[in-house]
Amino acid sequence: MQQASLNIIIADDHPLFRGALRQTLETIFDQIAIHEAGTLEEVGEKLEQFEDMDLVLLDLSMPGVRGFSGLLYLRAQYPAIPVVIVSASEDVPTIRRCMEFGASGFIPKSLPIDDIAQGIRAVLNGETWVPESIDLSAPYSDEITDLVERLNTLTPQQVRVLMMLSEGLLNKQIAYELSVSEATVKAHVSAILQKLNVDSRTQAVIAAAKIEAGQWQAIGAKS
Repeated sequence: MQQASLNIIIADDHPLFRGALRQTLETIFDQIAIHEAGTLEEVGEKLEQFEDMDLVLLDLSMPGVRGFSGLLYLRAQYPAIPVVIVSASEDVPTIRRCMEFGASGFIPKSLPIDDIAQGIRAVLNGETWVPESIDLSAPYSDEITDLVERLNTLTPQQVRVLMMLSEGLLNKQIAYELSVSEATVKAHVSAILQKLNVDSRTQAVIAAAKIEAGQWQAIGAKS
């Protein structure tokens, strides 16, 4: 790949890790602009501020994002910008679900610099990348496969509403958080139930928990 000016966001709530990854990226690339974010809200602010962002490096667990909720939201809200998960986890089911939810790559934090460079270069070239040692071929149950596909059909606002439902918020509280009417929230809930093929908001939360292990968290970013 031709060396070019790159804009990359490092999204992680640990400043020491962000600093270490920044040094790694500055070693790999000659011309790079690195933007740091400690919460998902800050990620959204950076993406709105810099329209030419090339890549987001996203931790799975930080304020405003837990489980796969942050990845789902970013892929729905900013589909043109690749997201690579950088995580301490090396659990194969977690990696596979990240890729199925639209991640362009998965980089364990334990990888050496050369492997991190290989992964990021591959994604910037339009490829998807996981470490060669990771086998993603193990089959899922039909139920999980179907649920992943259904969750991928949710809009950014519907993702946020589902996360807030999972936090136990009432329609009135969700309306306040999103600065919309209760009628709008009810419409989103109805759409979520239809897309997930369930009959109640409780069933929707249970369905999401099968993927997220019950760890959805409301996103603070407003849109």
